[in-house]
Amino acid sequence: GVVEACLLHMLRRRAAGFLRTDKVAALFTKVGKTCAIAGDVCKKVQELQQQVESRKNQPNGQEPLKRQGSTTSKTPVLTPQAIKHIWVRTALIEKVLDKIVQYIVDNCSKYYEKEALLADPVCGPILASLLVGPCALEYTKLKTADHYWTDPSADELVQRHRIHGVHGRQDSPSKRPALGIRKRHSSGSTSEDRFAASAREYVESLHQNSRTHLLYGKNNVLVQPKDDLEAIPGYLSLHQSADSLTLKWTPNQLMNGTLGDSE
Repeated sequence: GVVEACLLHMLRRRAAGFLRTDKVAALFTKVGKTCAIAGDVCKKVQELQQQVESRKNQPNGQEPLKRQGSTTSKTPVLTPQAIKHIWVRTALIEKVLDKIVQYIVDNCSKYYEKEALLADPVCGPILASLLVGPCALEYTKLKTADHYWTDPSADELVQRHRIHGVHGRQDSPSKRPALGIRKRHSSGSTSEDRFAASAREYVESLHQNSRTHLLYGKNNVLVQPKDDLEAIPGYLSLHQSADSLTLKWTPNQLMNGTLGDSE
């Protein structure tokens, strides 16, 4: 949607052609006449649109039979949001959106007014450069409605790795304490083992929760419970739910299951 807004900024009327209801489609079609990469995208989008239309026209009972008979020619299921942005989406998945935008920037005088974003000598090339990164990705699985649970953030993946990975020394000032449970060699002490297990479950619940999304986390945040007590290092995390933000702080000793006799 953001890329489309940039492409439509001060687009010339003649560049929009007769397809005034879908100016992005008109732009891609016009660019495709002189740019081979954009022309290939136009063909693939037209094929997708035809497949979507044929799916709509088919009776409800025929689609399962078609799937059973042929596994290679499955019609892609596109959401309304994907159909709305099908031109930019297809170019992005095909990893050519940056090349098409760069071509438009190089030939901006044909399509845009002088004050347009893509006609700007600085902003236009920057936009094309910013799209190089997204075009390098493999979009094998797109975001879903519950993507907070199925696709964790990068910070959450790092924290999960620390939970299950090798733990560093707690007294090392240059190393952040690992978010994990130290293995304790106790002689049959089931209470300590239960405490370590419950602490581990609590730590994991901070990050592997389907109802909240971890926005930020930082270790070794000092908190002073009382004036006469020393500051205690712990893990500070900010979580977002559907209707609120929650700030959590947990002492490092509890995070590592080594609380012992401490109050």
